[in-house]
Amino acid sequence: MKPWIVRTAAALAALALLAGGAVLAGTYLADRKANRRVDAEVQPVAYLSDAAALERGRYLYNSRGCVACHAADGHGKTFLDEPNGLLVKGPNISPGPGNVVAGYQPEDWVRAIRHGIKPGGKPLLIMPSEDYNRLTNEDLAALVSHLRHMPPVAGEAAVVRLPAIVKVLYAAGMVQDAYERIDHTLPPTQPVPEGVSVAHGAYVANMCIGCHGANFSGGKIPGAPPDWPVAANLTTGPQTEMARYTVAEQFRQMLASGRRPDGSPVSAVMPFEALKAMSATDADALYLYLKSLPPRATGER
Repeated sequence: MKPWIVRTAAALAALALLAGGAVLAGTYLADRKANRRVDAEVQPVAYLSDAAALERGRYLYNSRGCVACHAADGHGKTFLDEPNGLLVKGPNISPGPGNVVAGYQPEDWVRAIRHGIKPGGKPLLIMPSEDYNRLTNEDLAALVSHLRHMPPVAGEAAVVRLPAIVKVLYAAGMVQDAYERIDHTLPPTQPVPEGVSVAHGAYVANMCIGCHGANFSGGKIPGAPPDWPVAANLTTGPQTEMARYTVAEQFRQMLASGRRPDGSPVSAVMPFEALKAMSATDADALYLYLKSLPPRATGER
């Protein structure tokens, strides 16, 4: 056999061993990272039972994306099932016996929803807590109260299966869990009057941070499957997504229908099940806020 063939074969074998070792090491480090203990200072919110609070909580649950992972009745559903082995199923969060929230104390709700922390102190791997971290105490209390008053339904615990490459990226910090994506020192948002205003729109826009980034300039969604489209740039500018919407009504219709003014479909990964439940006030305020943003290059998250 020619010497160069021997050297090439040996080099490829060495690379294969190195790659295999890196995957094993990455998997080990990912599992250790997922089982670490984290913490955040929390203040429990009140449990409410008045009709206004429960209705507000129901609205927030339906319009802020909770249904995408947990279904309308809270029983949980699969929302990621990729050919590469990535499988994510939201858990049952209805208040039935044995469900994941059955033993939750007031502070556990705050840790999980606002900070991405399980009651035992481990981080939640896949939970868009950055979208809910800025909820006012009043809205968080209303949301929790709605969850506690939902009818119990049968369901299962969460299922999270990560392919080896995702585990390696998680171990390396290139894919982050819910806890890592949040500034836990920020105080809860103070209430602003609900109305068609930039200030109220900024509050509503918190639900968009997970995909579009804190600057709303979109780009590749961190940790998303490789075949997912990039998130749209929602800042102002002639080449951004918001340039398509010249009046609030067009934007509101897009949220309800999933189609742009020209009839073309918006990305299928957008949570339209929730967006179509958004009130006209919230939708128009969100439009005003996004239209007020200064231009940014796509991906300046």
